Amino acid sequence: MKRLIFLGVAVFLAQATAFLGQAGSSTAAALPTLPVKVLVQSPADTQTDLQIICLFRSSPENTLHGALAEIDQKLHGALTRIRTSDRFGGELGETIILLPPSGTIAAKRLLLIGLGDSATFTPETMVFIGKVAIRESNRMGAAHPFFAPTILDGGVTRYTTGEIAERFVHGIREALATHALLDRIGAATPRLVQDFTFLAGPSHAADTQAGIDRALAASEGPTRGPNAKN
Repeated sequence: MKRLIFLGVAVFLAQATAFLGQAGSSTAAALPTLPVKVLVQSPADTQTDLQIICLFRSSPENTLHGALAEIDQKLHGALTRIRTSDRFGGELGETIILLPPSGTIAAKRLLLIGLGDSATFTPETMVFIGKVAIRESNRMGAAHPFFAPTILDGGVTRYTTGEIAERFVHGIREALATHALLDRIGAATPRLVQDFTFLAGPSHAADTQAGIDRALAASEGPTRGPNAKN
């Protein structure tokens, strides 16, 4: 994914904002609302309090491409250094926060989430990643987090961006359901996240939006997979 793909004015897709928890069954309708927007922009250029990206397990074949390479360059090789020095292994669910120095990327904080082994990765993994993303965002007090799966940039191209977005949103819905349950019994921390912005390249934006719409329209939770216990 070349940098030129992302240049230009950031465009929000779908004038009507999609809301998590407002579609589907009566149980889903009772969930707190959470707007999810699709934005055509590189994660290297977002002006946000929290930018979230994903990285596969560190190994020689998992080289950085596209936006990941761009972020690494702007951070003066920080991603490469933490990956190759075993400071961040990219294990599934592993997280680390970077505070970008002034003059590098625009985001105030950069959250990395590990995707695990690229050879065994499936879209179902994104259910777990969605849970991690919203819970970490809430824990950090980020009201408007931006998320870029960076799976294509990580070298895995066998799945569509719509498949990835759909499972990610399912994960957010499951996390919201858990939070709502805890809130009903007075055991939840305040939900600070107000919306989520999902980044996509121009050629993938429509498919990404379609995947999010499918997740919002589903009356039941996702098919239980190997990460369903998380």
